[in-house]
Amino acid sequence: MVGLRVTPQRRVVWAAFRGGERGHLTADEVYELARHELPELSRATVYNSLGELVRAKLLRPVKGFGAVRYDPNLDPDHHHFHCQGCDRLYDVHLQGIEHLQLLGEEGFVVDRKTVLFEGYCSLCSSQTAR
Repeated sequence: MVGLRVTPQRRVVWAAFRGGERGHLTADEVYELARHELPELSRATVYNSLGELVRAKLLRPVKGFGAVRYDPNLDPDHHHFHCQGCDRLYDVHLQGIEHLQLLGEEGFVVDRKTVLFEGYCSLCSSQTAR
Protein backbone atom coordinates (compact mmCIF):
# COMPACT_ATOMS: atom_id res chain seq x y z
CA MET A 1 0.00 0.00 0.00
CA VAL A 2 1.44 3.27 -1.17
CA GLY A 3 3.55 4.62 1.70
CA LEU A 4 1.55 2.79 4.37
CA ARG A 5 2.79 0.02 6.55
CA VAL A 6 0.75 -3.08 5.74
CA THR A 7 -1.09 -4.28 8.83
CA PRO A 8 -3.71 -7.01 9.10
CA GLN A 9 -6.32 -4.34 9.86
CA ARG A 10 -5.50 -2.19 6.82
CA ARG A 11 -5.33 -5.28 4.66
CA VAL A 12 -8.89 -6.42 5.55
CA VAL A 13 -10.28 -2.89 5.22
CA TRP A 14 -8.73 -2.55 1.75
CA ALA A 15 -9.83 -6.10 0.81
CA ALA A 16 -13.46 -5.18 1.57
CA PHE A 17 -13.50 -3.25 -1.70
CA ARG A 18 -12.33 -6.30 -3.72
CA GLY A 19 -10.52 -4.19 -6.28
CA GLY A 20 -13.57 -2.00 -6.78
CA GLU A 21 -16.05 -4.74 -7.65
CA ARG A 22 -18.15 -4.00 -4.55
CA GLY A 23 -18.49 -0.37 -5.51
CA HIS A 24 -18.98 2.44 -3.03
CA LEU A 25 -19.04 1.35 0.58
CA THR A 26 -19.84 3.18 3.81
CA ALA A 27 -17.60 2.75 6.85
CA ASP A 28 -20.28 0.54 8.44
CA GLU A 29 -20.40 -1.70 5.35
CA VAL A 30 -16.61 -1.98 5.37
CA TYR A 31 -16.71 -2.83 9.07
CA GLU A 32 -19.26 -5.63 8.54
CA LEU A 33 -17.32 -7.11 5.61
CA ALA A 34 -13.89 -6.83 7.25
CA ARG A 35 -15.06 -8.30 10.56
CA HIS A 36 -15.67 -11.62 8.85
CA GLU A 37 -11.94 -11.83 8.16
CA LEU A 38 -10.73 -10.23 11.40
CA PRO A 39 -13.40 -10.59 14.14
CA GLU A 40 -11.47 -8.49 16.69
CA LEU A 41 -11.48 -5.47 14.35
CA SER A 42 -12.94 -2.35 15.95
CA ARG A 43 -15.10 0.27 14.30
CA ALA A 44 -12.56 2.96 15.24
CA THR A 45 -9.80 1.05 13.44
CA VAL A 46 -11.97 0.88 10.31
CA TYR A 47 -12.54 4.66 10.39
CA ASN A 48 -8.83 5.29 10.97
CA SER A 49 -7.82 2.89 8.19
CA LEU A 50 -10.27 4.47 5.75
CA GLY A 51 -8.81 7.91 6.58
CA GLU A 52 -5.29 6.62 5.96
CA LEU A 53 -6.32 5.04 2.65
CA VAL A 54 -7.87 8.37 1.58
CA ARG A 55 -4.71 10.28 2.55
CA ALA A 56 -2.63 7.74 0.61
CA LYS A 57 -4.93 8.40 -2.40
CA LEU A 58 -6.10 4.80 -2.62
CA LEU A 59 -9.72 5.74 -1.89
CA ARG A 60 -11.79 8.85 -2.44
CA PRO A 61 -14.65 9.93 -0.18
CA VAL A 62 -17.96 10.62 -1.91
CA LYS A 63 -20.11 13.05 0.04
CA GLY A 64 -23.44 14.55 -0.74
CA PHE A 65 -26.11 12.34 0.79
CA GLY A 66 -26.29 10.39 4.02
CA ALA A 67 -23.18 8.53 5.11
CA VAL A 68 -19.88 9.17 3.35
CA ARG A 69 -19.13 6.42 0.87
CA TYR A 70 -15.62 5.43 -0.15
CA ASP A 71 -14.78 4.99 -3.81
CA PRO A 72 -11.80 2.93 -5.00
CA ASN A 73 -12.26 4.34 -8.53
CA LEU A 74 -9.84 7.26 -8.66
CA ASP A 75 -10.50 8.12 -12.32
CA PRO A 76 -11.04 11.91 -12.22
CA ASP A 77 -13.34 11.70 -15.26
CA HIS A 78 -16.06 9.70 -13.55
CA HIS A 79 -18.99 11.04 -11.55
CA HIS A 80 -21.91 9.50 -9.71
CA PHE A 81 -25.59 8.64 -9.97
CA HIS A 82 -27.44 7.96 -6.70
CA CYS A 83 -30.57 5.81 -6.95
CA GLN A 84 -33.22 7.06 -4.53
CA GLY A 85 -34.96 3.69 -4.67
CA CYS A 86 -32.21 1.22 -3.74
CA ASP A 87 -29.70 3.80 -2.38
CA ARG A 88 -26.97 2.43 -4.67
CA LEU A 89 -24.29 4.71 -6.05
CA TYR A 90 -23.23 4.18 -9.67
CA ASP A 91 -20.16 5.43 -11.52
CA VAL A 92 -21.12 7.44 -14.61
CA HIS A 93 -19.17 9.30 -17.27
CA LEU A 94 -20.39 12.63 -18.58
CA GLN A 95 -20.01 14.49 -21.80
CA GLY A 96 -19.46 18.25 -21.73
CA ILE A 97 -18.35 18.63 -18.12
CA GLU A 98 -15.17 20.38 -19.26
CA HIS A 99 -17.38 23.34 -20.25
CA LEU A 100 -18.97 23.85 -16.82
CA GLN A 101 -18.17 27.27 -15.37
CA LEU A 102 -18.95 29.28 -12.26
CA LEU A 103 -20.96 32.35 -13.23
CA GLY A 104 -20.43 35.66 -11.48
CA GLU A 105 -17.78 34.33 -9.12
CA GLU A 106 -14.24 35.63 -9.23
CA GLY A 107 -11.16 34.46 -7.42
CA PHE A 108 -12.21 30.84 -7.11
CA VAL A 109 -9.67 28.26 -8.22
CA VAL A 110 -11.38 25.02 -9.21
CA ASP A 111 -9.27 21.92 -8.58
CA ARG A 112 -11.82 19.39 -9.75
CA LYS A 113 -15.45 19.12 -10.73
CA THR A 114 -17.75 16.48 -9.30
CA VAL A 115 -21.32 15.86 -10.33
CA LEU A 116 -23.93 13.83 -8.48
CA PHE A 117 -27.13 12.89 -10.28
CA GLU A 118 -30.08 11.55 -8.33
CA GLY A 119 -33.08 9.62 -9.54
CA TYR A 120 -34.00 5.97 -10.07
CA CYS A 121 -31.89 3.22 -11.65
CA SER A 122 -33.45 1.08 -14.38
CA LEU A 123 -34.44 -1.67 -11.95
CA CYS A 124 -36.12 0.70 -9.45
CA SER A 125 -37.81 2.79 -12.15
CA SER A 126 -39.27 -0.35 -13.77
CA GLN A 127 -40.59 -1.53 -10.36
CA THR A 128 -42.30 1.81 -9.65
CA ALA A 129 -43.93 1.72 -13.11
CA ARG A 130 -45.78 -1.49 -12.22
